[in-house]
Amino acid sequence: MIGVRKAFQEIQQYGININIHLFKQSDPNTFNQEASLILLDNPDGVVLAPFFSRESKEFIAELKRREIPYVFIDSNIKDSEKLSYIGQDSFQSGTLAARLLDYSIPENGSILVLHFAKERDNMNHLVQREKGFYEYFNSNSTSGKKKLITLEIIDPTDITCQNKITDLLKSNPDIKGVFVTNSQVYYLARLIEQTNLSGIRVIGHDLINENINFLKKGIVDFLICQRPEEQGYRAIITLFDHLVLKKEVSNENYTSIDIITKENLDYYK
Repeated sequence: MIGVRKAFQEIQQYGININIHLFKQSDPNTFNQEASLILLDNPDGVVLAPFFSRESKEFIAELKRREIPYVFIDSNIKDSEKLSYIGQDSFQSGTLAARLLDYSIPENGSILVLHFAKERDNMNHLVQREKGFYEYFNSNSTSGKKKLITLEIIDPTDITCQNKITDLLKSNPDIKGVFVTNSQVYYLARLIEQTNLSGIRVIGHDLINENINFLKKGIVDFLICQRPEEQGYRAIITLFDHLVLKKEVSNENYTSIDIITKENLDYYK
């Protein structure tokens, strides 16, 4: 929200109004509800994170019908008629995570790709991250000895799901690295801490407070960050440039893929 507020402060003199709608990343129905409210307002432009592929495609189809321009942040739907995309290349983000684990675990170690998601196939950015991760190992002959295991957990707060993770890790001591594809890596870190497991490299996403705590403890080794404040700011300014200033804007604007460790955490802005 910081980036959005900064953009609003810069352009409010032009009579610009910004309405913010939030949805739950665990519930596509909340996305549909907020999308309906947005359409009732009939805005001049929309910034959205197309977190759920099916629901997002239905929404942007209606935006297209109404000739309302839209800008994507966080994840991209490449075959859409978006005005612009601002965010990470999710495929390359997954490739980076693969390279970090490849370099930091033993040659014969196994890697767990862990999804905390319901209907993962409907979450575009998670799918792209996984593709990038697997592509790295498929195309890198020197990493061919590493076994990759994929596990999808619908509800990380459910004790049965938690036991499924810990049982897998305990019964497969060769798992030396875990890649969590979204921002909920702290659920895994909490289990590792509670069960006193050691020798496992952990990579997750996003610099949220829960993840920062386990990064400082050394249970999470790397966080891949995507500068959400910058995405929000640039998305609003892109719409403003298009709608008000009538400027031509770039269709794809990739932000940096930042690697955060406990050593550089305090210096990251």
